[in-house]
Amino acid sequence: MAIPVLIIGKSGSGKSASMRNCVGKSFSLINVLKKPLPFRGAIPTIQTDDYNYIMRAMQSSQAKSIVIDDAGYLITNHFMRGHSTAGKGNGVFALYNDLGDQYWKLVQFVVNSLSEDKIVYFMMHEDKNDFGDVKPKTIGKMLDEKVCLEGLFTIVLRCITDGDRHLFITQSTDGAVSKSPMGMFPELEIDNDLYMVDQTIREYYGFDKTEEAIK
Repeated sequence: MAIPVLIIGKSGSGKSASMRNCVGKSFSLINVLKKPLPFRGAIPTIQTDDYNYIMRAMQSSQAKSIVIDDAGYLITNHFMRGHSTAGKGNGVFALYNDLGDQYWKLVQFVVNSLSEDKIVYFMMHEDKNDFGDVKPKTIGKMLDEKVCLEGLFTIVLRCITDGDRHLFITQSTDGAVSKSPMGMFPELEIDNDLYMVDQTIREYYGFDKTEEAIK
């Protein structure tokens, strides 16, 4: 059973930048929006927003850790391609059902079909619901009611900025959905270093540490 990890944050909070120390390590990147990385160096990358292609790529990847950057745009792009032809009533309902189904299937694929030592990071923008709670940004209330995305993950980290510092929040605070297993992270706030997070998760669950990628 592979481990899916959700990372949420505002634009510019440091989600993509957290990969800076993953260069040269056993990481691969699925770049949904085809954006350049905000640091020097390269991570083996596939650029696509096609669910089936993503699943095939993850299945064949030799990397121990995989990042789906801007994963929320899998939902947004799917919606933008389909909403103008969905019509009204049942057509719209079917579109929203499909949005939820496809994303749910992707997370379930990670859990049920990838090798147990893999970790897959889903990076998404954050939003607030009607109660002021911070959650992953999706498309509309219907999807939120159908699939509670954060409920699919045991580990949810939130990216924030504090002055010049970029941080991960490891537990629920200030109305955010952040969470992690007891004792995994020693502090509420940690550096937004995804490689360090990856090593910590692997040590907690008894996985082999991520080695440097084969040159």
